[in-house]
Amino acid sequence: MGHWLERNIIEPGKLPLLCALTAFVLTFLITRVVTRMIRAGKGPFGNVSAGGVHIHHVVPGVVLTVLGGFGAVASTRHGFGSAAFAVVFGIGAGLVLDEFALILHLQDVYWTEAGRKSVEVVVLTAALVGLVLCGFVPFGVNDLSEDELQDRGSVIVSVAVNFFFSLLALAKGKARTAIFGVIVPLIALVGSIRLARPGSLWAKRFYRRRPRARARSSLRAYHHDRRWAGPRRRIQDLIGGTPDPEPAPALERR
Repeated sequence: MGHWLERNIIEPGKLPLLCALTAFVLTFLITRVVTRMIRAGKGPFGNVSAGGVHIHHVVPGVVLTVLGGFGAVASTRHGFGSAAFAVVFGIGAGLVLDEFALILHLQDVYWTEAGRKSVEVVVLTAALVGLVLCGFVPFGVNDLSEDELQDRGSVIVSVAVNFFFSLLALAKGKARTAIFGVIVPLIALVGSIRLARPGSLWAKRFYRRRPRARARSSLRAYHHDRRWAGPRRRIQDLIGGTPDPEPAPALERR
């Protein structure tokens, strides 16, 4: 284990990235535990307020992210300073992305259905950083040989082709596939070949006069969402807590 860490993490200068990812994941998990205890009225924790204003933890998260980011830029990849600033950055990023839904909607939706976006973004971020830590390079540059890396033309063509596949997957309404496809090009290739999701830019442009393709797209999206919506929600509830039930709509008076 020590030899693997030295060869794959420390020597390539990836220790700050490992520290940042570890701090990011631990901060998110600890924050979720604390907020769930506050929600349940257990433990010594409570909401922080100043002058009657509730201070969301995204505020110290932004401060720590700025400090850690500038400190990491000013440091080298090796040494205690870079690792320390990476930890600060990871803690700040964990606090900020835990309230990603609040930033997106500009309102406190932490324990609502909309708040699930925060959990989804955190998991997505951790997965992407983990892939980079394992040696994957955006747009598949890591798949090129040493001779090909010396040839700028090969690098440009590889980046352009993989970027095209990612854009194609995104146009087909497959945002997660496109994002992961930036790191693992094969994923983007598969997403670009398969049918587009209904309502996507590709479907609106190319399925408008193809009723059979439009019907197949809708049917496939229905079966996919029906199969994976339940497990995805259970995992999100396990990680981030179950959202509050939506209030029943008020009956209109006549």
